[in-house]
Amino acid sequence: MVFRTVRKTLAVIGAASLVGALALANPAQATGNNHSVRKLTKAVTLGGVLKHELAFQAIGSLSGGNRGSGLPGHDRSADYVAAVLRKAGYQVTRQPFPFNFFEEFGSSFAQTAPTPTTYVSGTDYDLMDYSGAGDVTQLVVPVDLALTPPRASTSGCEAADFAGGLVAGKIALLQRGTCPFGTKVVNAEAAGAVGAIVMNQGNGDPVANVDRYNLLLGTLGAPVGIPTVGVSYATGEAFANTPGLTVRITADTTSEVRQTENVIAESKKGNASSVVMAGAHLDAEPDTVGINDNGSGSAALLEVAVQMAKTKTPNKTRFAWWGAEEANLIGSTFYVNALTPEQRADIALYLNFDMIASANYILGVYDGDDSAAEGSPAGPPGSAEIEAVFQDFFADRDLPTRAADFTGRSDYGPFIAAGVGIPAGGLFTGAEVPKTAQDVIDYGGVAGAQYDPCYHEPCDSLFPVRNGADAALYRELDRQYDMLGNLNLEALDVNADAMATAILTFALDTSSLPVRTAAATARSSGPTYIGKEGSI
Repeated sequence: MVFRTVRKTLAVIGAASLVGALALANPAQATGNNHSVRKLTKAVTLGGVLKHELAFQAIGSLSGGNRGSGLPGHDRSADYVAAVLRKAGYQVTRQPFPFNFFEEFGSSFAQTAPTPTTYVSGTDYDLMDYSGAGDVTQLVVPVDLALTPPRASTSGCEAADFAGGLVAGKIALLQRGTCPFGTKVVNAEAAGAVGAIVMNQGNGDPVANVDRYNLLLGTLGAPVGIPTVGVSYATGEAFANTPGLTVRITADTTSEVRQTENVIAESKKGNASSVVMAGAHLDAEPDTVGINDNGSGSAALLEVAVQMAKTKTPNKTRFAWWGAEEANLIGSTFYVNALTPEQRADIALYLNFDMIASANYILGVYDGDDSAAEGSPAGPPGSAEIEAVFQDFFADRDLPTRAADFTGRSDYGPFIAAGVGIPAGGLFTGAEVPKTAQDVIDYGGVAGAQYDPCYHEPCDSLFPVRNGADAALYRELDRQYDMLGNLNLEALDVNADAMATAILTFALDTSSLPVRTAAATARSSGPTYIGKEGSI
């Protein structure tokens, strides 16, 4: 059976060569025209999806344990996906783009005077994303801080804040507020600072606005040249009131601009003015294989594409594997921004599949009509109709679902953004949020544990316990579910069928979607190219 074959494969995969591993995971090609939902869901098997997951694990294992954009593991994953799609008969485009790459290998933060104190990463400080590397010990200099309520801080936002060589050769203490963190640190670096501390702002009510007081977990947005840490408001205030404060910051990072790519496959036939598009991000968080995030969405989408390769549909189908999602949706944003207004108008809808096999799963469906009335508003017109197709699928199988909010955390974001307005939907089985008691009633699993206990951790692999996961938790999950590493096979199996159902349903007929007025206007006005000639 499939599970026995897979488990035997896992026993030897660590020693396999890349060529051998990919040959082992070579997927079967579609053998017929799967022109109905019934035929397609029968053709999209769990075994077929798992062959791609095996390939991703093999690639990750042979690429230093990761598949992050800008690293060999992602490049090899893109090679694999493109090769499978070309073999299936698709027109494949590889769309390169630059992005800000960041990887952290270690850091430390300590007060050396007047009271030697060692601070704990993740508790007392956090190395900010895109921090420069270095090892600096210097006097801390506060920069235009606002410590008296309402604490309306513009600290570090203007070059004038650093006049007179204030921070030259020193470590700048900056306060959140008014302008981006990166702007503050870049200004400090330009003024000669050798390091930076960004404290939270401390504005508003400390209970209602706790995120303005807690440990600052932030990103600088782009590479900077000096080591930079974030701290809570209380810690920053204490630093500001400590005369002669000297600290040491060490940061071992790589922070630079690198190249990565999207992989796009398109059917050769079908109405080019009515494109049904589906996507999943191919990259993993650096230092992970990302077997669930997002090997699961990528593998299932690849198998659906393979099994639809010979299916003739009235509408054109387009499949995308995005790069640099983990760096803030860079690949999908680059793609959407490169489209002309007319090309955007041609996309009838976008379906997104990000984390569809979380170990301690729920069955999340993006809330196109905002029926849950929580968080973000409804998606663009047509999103409710997309949600209904997924809801009908799960209802037919007597499976409960959860409303997944359009938070903007995945690649549907650029499609539904203001000024674009492409209807969207998709599936999500949960990330860092703990499972509730009601979730356990509906889906089983372990209350209080994250939906994906290995979210953004090295244990997001086919060997979670070996890579640091809680052994007792995974024994319990394995007892309750059909598991393969960090993949819940029950969730993966049903979600792959749900994906196939929605993609083919709309590839056959988009008449349930309302006409987009802006799209019709864009078509009638003709093309106005805003990206590179020939871009997708």
